[in-house]
Amino acid sequence: MDKVLIALLIVVVIVLVSLVVAMLLLARYTVHGKRQSLEEAKKWQSEHYDISWYDELDKYEYIVRTEDKYKLHVQIVRNPNKTDKYVILSHGYTDNRYGTLKYMAMYMNMGYNCIIYDLRGHGLNKRQICTYTIQEAKDLSLIISDTYRRYENIKQLGLHGESLGGATSVACLKYNPLVNWVVDDCGFADLENVLKAGYGSVHLPADFTVMLVKLGIKMLYHMDVDDMKPVKGLSDNKVPILCMHGEDDTFIVPENSLRIAQETGGYSEVHMIEKAGHAASVLTDPIRYEKFVKDFLKNINAI
Repeated sequence: MDKVLIALLIVVVIVLVSLVVAMLLLARYTVHGKRQSLEEAKKWQSEHYDISWYDELDKYEYIVRTEDKYKLHVQIVRNPNKTDKYVILSHGYTDNRYGTLKYMAMYMNMGYNCIIYDLRGHGLNKRQICTYTIQEAKDLSLIISDTYRRYENIKQLGLHGESLGGATSVACLKYNPLVNWVVDDCGFADLENVLKAGYGSVHLPADFTVMLVKLGIKMLYHMDVDDMKPVKGLSDNKVPILCMHGEDDTFIVPENSLRIAQETGGYSEVHMIEKAGHAASVLTDPIRYEKFVKDFLKNINAI
């Protein structure tokens, strides 16, 4: 009998240790994705569409320092035609500033100066964990404030973000930034539903696995996944939001955009691009994409 109890105890200990190890590994995997270098990102962009125009534009690099002394690498790309309209573009997870070039030509054609930057932990910035909008939204809010200090006579300032960048642009609104509009391309409404869909797609028990991830992130990084939720506080928002999403996006499913549009207290639009996967809408159907953005800006009297 004693041997049986000892064997059972050993099995229980092994299971518990395995769960703890799995919990910590999953948590680390979630916030430590491999980041692309600027060279890798620019090469990918150049292989998928024409970016030759970018090198000819007038550009200037600078640093925005955050309250915790972190350095964010930022670049302004000036419109060839003098303009008082600006847009800040935010890229997706593991990408960097060059991931926003696919949208820049559209904004250049519409008469905007474009501000692009590397999100915390990405690009030229010092490596840090991804906090999935907790810190990134604060960083973007500082870049917005810096933009008004740095450039005079700004008539209009908008935000455009893709995936994590879209979620960051929406989450930033709770800080009441002085922006005129937001375009959120395939951003998440909350991280938990993305994690469940991802782990479920590889046939893991989604609820249980995400519970382990949440516990691991709390233990290792003292963050709560429940705070990685851009829809929080949107009921008081009055900044117009355009949500763009690929109908075939299985990574961040289109329902995320619908939730954001439903939760905001201000004007919103949602448009789906047929046959587009994650972060591929503007490449799948650039004509319709640009029309949706232009019509949105006309509807809110931004152009």
